[in-house]
Amino acid sequence: MDRYAGRVASFKDALQENRIPPLLGDVRLRYDSGRLVGESLPPRWEWRMLPGLSVGVAVGCAVGAAILVGQEAGTLPAASAALALVAASLVGLALKLESRLSRRRFVLHFRTETLRLERLTWAPSATRAELIAFDAVRAVHLVERPGPRYALVVEYTHEGSSPRRALLVEAVRPSEGETLHRVWRLLSNAFGLRGAGLAGG
Repeated sequence: MDRYAGRVASFKDALQENRIPPLLGDVRLRYDSGRLVGESLPPRWEWRMLPGLSVGVAVGCAVGAAILVGQEAGTLPAASAALALVAASLVGLALKLESRLSRRRFVLHFRTETLRLERLTWAPSATRAELIAFDAVRAVHLVERPGPRYALVVEYTHEGSSPRRALLVEAVRPSEGETLHRVWRLLSNAFGLRGAGLAGG
């Protein structure tokens, strides 16, 4: 049995005792053809509208500032400068909102023994991805958040670099505690890890 087959067999054995829940915290989970996929839920539609609304108002302010610049009056330069400042602030707000509304996806590929971390944005060209070898994963932490809420965070290292962390699952309610520990055990089994950790931050 090759290493890939061994990983999949081990993970499938774990699945017999710990079925993958369809939802944990803010993430949907599924297992498909040698891949474990987790994808964060989309934000509510009203939140998705905010970046576009901010940009629209910013464009209106910029147009107003341009119109005022073309006119002659003592107080108009100050008004046009204020509108330009508001427009710039709204664009900055839109970018910040866009960053917060971006979604996460992680994919465990058993054939290549890699963990793919993706940051999904509304502009596909801006989507970022990172590939991590299973052997580079040092731990999967259960992290307590204010609320209380809990999160799953993977810790990994690249050759010659200090340890890094990446968020897998967020906003897990205390009532999901048993499911959280089941998923933690599944991930630990997938990466070949032993031991547990409850960390803050």
